[in-house]
Amino acid sequence: MVTVFYFIELNSSKRCLKSIIFIIIVGSYYVIVTCRNSENDIESAIKSLLRQTIKPKYIIIVDDGSTDNTPSILKELKSRNDNIHLITNPDLGYDIGRVVLNWNKAINLARILNLGITDYHMIGTDDTQYEGSYAEKIMYNMDNNNRIVVASGNYDDNNYVTPHGAGRFVRNSFFNNVLRLYPEKMGYESVILQMSLYHGFKNLVINEARFSHTRQLGENHHFYEFGASMRTLGYHPLFVLGRFVQCFLSGKPMGRLGAIYMLYYYLSYKPKENGYDSMYDLEIRKAIRTRQKTRIKQIFGIRARQSN
Repeated sequence: MVTVFYFIELNSSKRCLKSIIFIIIVGSYYVIVTCRNSENDIESAIKSLLRQTIKPKYIIIVDDGSTDNTPSILKELKSRNDNIHLITNPDLGYDIGRVVLNWNKAINLARILNLGITDYHMIGTDDTQYEGSYAEKIMYNMDNNNRIVVASGNYDDNNYVTPHGAGRFVRNSFFNNVLRLYPEKMGYESVILQMSLYHGFKNLVINEARFSHTRQLGENHHFYEFGASMRTLGYHPLFVLGRFVQCFLSGKPMGRLGAIYMLYYYLSYKPKENGYDSMYDLEIRKAIRTRQKTRIKQIFGIRARQSN
């Protein structure tokens, strides 16, 4: 959004345009960061957020029961930054499934403490560092296109279509109307992307906005949730197979072993009837599969024409 102020200098008989000043007004955001035993990464991750050219209104960090020096590092960061808020969970051991519960804890804390309304929330991770203008580049695109619901930057030279989990910005007006909280079940990371498309909006990867990981991608969970979430959301088997082949041959973004894990858990995962593993509404799953069928037909149609 651009606001233009005109300053007029009065001359005896006429007005002369003295100067024009362009003031860029961008959106606001807050950041959610979850961590556990992150003493080697968390400080640099938080400092990269604090160094943004457009700073977050506040940062909510959820420590999921760290047993190393992470709590001390977080307390020190908080003591020097008034906009950092901490949630500390008891040590219940490592469980990737608690990530979404911690996201929702952070969202609820922001509402309970009335920390302030923002245009977006950003999903951060404990091992991610962002270039200084990362948030500025993301919000510039989202501010100028209100059809974008979810956007992220990129960490390599591949042209991804789906926003990454780390560094993801989510438009709060859409999120609060459609979800309000993330569903505490498999697929929680993907459902906002699918709901965006279902309602006729779009998602975007902005290659110019760069971030990097300080740990190997998927080091702790081996992409177990990727395959399980695909199954829960009703992904078409051919779509999953195509993604497996693409990831296995390229080795990106999850590596060949990650691609194998993804396919294995898609084929073997059995969603339960309720709770964290419950499936999504049939209408949503049908819409996802229909969209994927269309995409598959388009791909094969293009290749058929190219071979003729």
